[in-house]
Amino acid sequence: MTDTKFGVLLWNQATDWPSYAAAARRLDELGYEHIWAWDHLYAIFGDPYQPIFEGWSSLVGAAGITKRIRLGLLVGANTFRNPGVVAKTAATLDHVSEGRAILGIGGAWMEPEHTAHGIEFGTGFGQRLDWLDESVGAMRALLDGEEVTSEPGAHYQFDHLRHQPLPIQKRLPIMIGGSGEKKTLRTVAKYADLWNAMGTLEKMRHKVEVLRGHCDAVGRDIADIEFTLGIKATIRDSAAEADKVWKAAMEHNRTPLANVADDDTFWNGTPEQLAEKLAPYVELGFRTVISEQPAPYDDETLERLIGQVKPLVEAG
Repeated sequence: MTDTKFGVLLWNQATDWPSYAAAARRLDELGYEHIWAWDHLYAIFGDPYQPIFEGWSSLVGAAGITKRIRLGLLVGANTFRNPGVVAKTAATLDHVSEGRAILGIGGAWMEPEHTAHGIEFGTGFGQRLDWLDESVGAMRALLDGEEVTSEPGAHYQFDHLRHQPLPIQKRLPIMIGGSGEKKTLRTVAKYADLWNAMGTLEKMRHKVEVLRGHCDAVGRDIADIEFTLGIKATIRDSAAEADKVWKAAMEHNRTPLANVADDDTFWNGTPEQLAEKLAPYVELGFRTVISEQPAPYDDETLERLIGQVKPLVEAG
């Protein structure tokens, strides 16, 4: 029997707070490992100007109405905030939640929300990933109680920076999202406690081997990194019924089906079909599954993913 963990990202767009809060409570009751929020200022599916809640604030709100579930951004936009501020925010969430925080971080990709808010986007993805590597190194040190002073020429200029209080957790875990082979996976190898990726099985096999090479290069045991697989599940007694529910959710999120036709992370089907699809990923090492769930939050899927799919995967 293979132990697996399941978490859920509640799309924090196209919803209201009572609905979001009710879903967060339900995830806690059902026994999910963690709840996640996007870190976006504009909606990322469909109309960008539809309602969306800020990520860190959503997690703090969820912390106050849940008891045991862990909380994190999937994943934080490194460009949005100074990394010293992010480390302080994560440590504060850890205290608010009594030790349940995860610091999720990534390079950021959505240019329109940066431009509209006047946030520096950099010259390209490569530069943002250099900033990410520098940022995560500083955050890891701060969360561990170390003092940080930047090297000359660094993007961030920290000057004998120290933080108190430290997190409740002895090691507040850092999640890094993304699978860029030259820079992101190198940063994962250096610093990540959890890694989030998504895509076809063939793609993930390749990415794992690239990550293994980076781990060998920096002297890190790849087994120390928890692999998390991103999917978007809709579960019913038939695939046709699941597709119907999914299409209604996309309409609610003002997302034309043509816009998501090539997104292979939407998994619609029966519990047995999803378990069969997950099995080879679990065998590859992705023993944590995080399903992104659009509003209106589908309680039947939430119940069946952990109540039926999880046992099928573990028994398989």
